Amino acid sequence: MIRVRVAGGVLLVAHLALVAWITLRPLDVPWVRPANLHPFAGIRADLALGWQEAARRIGERLALLAPLGVLLPMAGGRLVVSPLASLARTVTAGSLISLGIELLQTGVPGQVVDIDAVLLNTTGVALAHLLVVPAARLRLRRRAASRSRTALPREEPSQGRTPTIPRVGMAP
Repeated sequence: MIRVRVAGGVLLVAHLALVAWITLRPLDVPWVRPANLHPFAGIRADLALGWQEAARRIGERLALLAPLGVLLPMAGGRLVVSPLASLARTVTAGSLISLGIELLQTGVPGQVVDIDAVLLNTTGVALAHLLVVPAARLRLRRRAASRSRTALPREEPSQGRTPTIPRVGMAP
C-alpha cells in the first residue's frame, strides 16, 4: 500500500506542476476578454460557437483537473473509507485548488478569472473520482484479502528457555 501512496504523491506533484505551467504562464495576446463572474455565462457563450468548439472548450476545462479525482485518494492511500466521504473530500480539495488557480491568474498577464472554469474543473474531478476510485478500491481490497487468505499463518519464533536467576529459591 505504501507504493500506491508514494506513486500517488509523485504523480500528484507532477500533475499540479503541469497544471501550474499551463494555467499560470503569461500570455502575449493583443486583447483579453473580461472576467466571467456569472455562473454558466461562459458555458452559454461556448455553446453559441457550435457544438464542436463548445465540446473542445468545455472538455478542456473538464479534463484539466480531472486526474486529481484519482490522484488525491491515491496519495491518501485509504482502502476502507466511506465512498461519500471520499468523494466529498476529493471534490472539496479539487474545487479549492481550482479556485486557487483562478485567484493566482488575476496577477498573470493575459489570464482572466472565469467562474465557469472552477465549476467545470470541479465537475471533472468529481466525474473522474466516481468513475475510477470505487472500482479501484474494490479491486485493491479483493487483492489484499486474497493475499491474506493464501499466506501461511506465521508462528512466533521460540525465544529459548525462560531465564532463571541462580540461587534464588521458590517463594513459599
